[in-house]
Amino acid sequence: MRVLIVGAGITGTAAAKGFLAAGHEVTVLERAPALRDTGCAIVLWPNGTTVLGDLGVRLNGAGERIEALDAHSSRGRPVMSVDTVRLEERFGAPTLGITRPTLLARLVEDLPEEIFRFGAHCAHVHDDGRVVRVATEDGAEYSADLLIGADGVNSRVRTALFGSALTARPTGVATWQGLVDAPFDLGSRALMFLGREGGVGINPAGGGKVNWLIDFRLRQEDGQAGPGEALTLLRNRYRSWAPPVTRLLDALTGRDLALFPHRRHPAPLRWSSGRCALIGDAVHTMPPILAQGAGQGLEDVAALLRALDGLGADDDPAAALRAYGRSRDRQAVKAADAATRGIATSGPRTLLQSEAALRAAVLMPRGTATRMFERTISGVSTRLSPSRV
Repeated sequence: MRVLIVGAGITGTAAAKGFLAAGHEVTVLERAPALRDTGCAIVLWPNGTTVLGDLGVRLNGAGERIEALDAHSSRGRPVMSVDTVRLEERFGAPTLGITRPTLLARLVEDLPEEIFRFGAHCAHVHDDGRVVRVATEDGAEYSADLLIGADGVNSRVRTALFGSALTARPTGVATWQGLVDAPFDLGSRALMFLGREGGVGINPAGGGKVNWLIDFRLRQEDGQAGPGEALTLLRNRYRSWAPPVTRLLDALTGRDLALFPHRRHPAPLRWSSGRCALIGDAVHTMPPILAQGAGQGLEDVAALLRALDGLGADDDPAAALRAYGRSRDRQAVKAADAATRGIATSGPRTLLQSEAALRAAVLMPRGTATRMFERTISGVSTRLSPSRV
């Protein structure tokens, strides 16, 4: 089949890699002038790294293999620890902290340069039931047997297929985030601090870098503050938190801050229409709290390739695309719900993140947190279903 992919981010390039390996003809339209080499880091749980392994992506020497996730109260009291080495043994794939540019570079290592069309802004989509055509803003037109929308939260493909009713809406929560030289040695452990104000995460990303993030209820002053003023606000807001948090904030400059308001798609999700399908943030934008955004996009790629396996150019893919959506809907919704509820930033639920409440969490039997995360990853994964592990 001729496959047209709109979007050359992590999910789009992973799809290109998979479709090429399956023997299809692939063209990728990307609105940026080149592959992106900026961005912070992400954490990939075993479901995401398993799919990367399926695709033959070379991960040796990339990022930082995370051996544990340690959660603390805002004052630094140990709350629980997730043994990600045990998760690796269970699922056969590691938990990895990796920068977006590094992952993207590994994804495109073996992809032919000629499959990419840069500076291509999707303007119109037309599916006549036999062929899909995409017109770009510069007047060019591309045709294919199958169209994959991997163009992110503001997907033009999604809008062309379903209108603006499925536009992702703000949740009222946001994340300050940045990628910086490590102000202290994390080793291979990720840290999370929980308090009434929200959560602070500090994750190793490889190459001496850490990715930090602060999840909080977005206030008017946060959205209007410049970088320097925002950093002052953060230092004041978290000045009573544990030393790793205050040391991190003291080491930052205004250039190290980027603000990401959280958004979610309304349910029910629409995954496909005719010969067109959506993957990644184009269909299930979710908050980053559970660190499943990229992982769920990679899960989409794996499920899509499975659904279309054996389909030829003369076959109508519509039924296979509907099956793809049905296979992914439950897990993606579950991941988005868990990410939305993951850390309380206002209201009564923040009481569960108080020092007094978190003190009780220390009484959990050893290994409970790891088993909880194991169930969570299994529950949001199609690739790691019991029949596939």
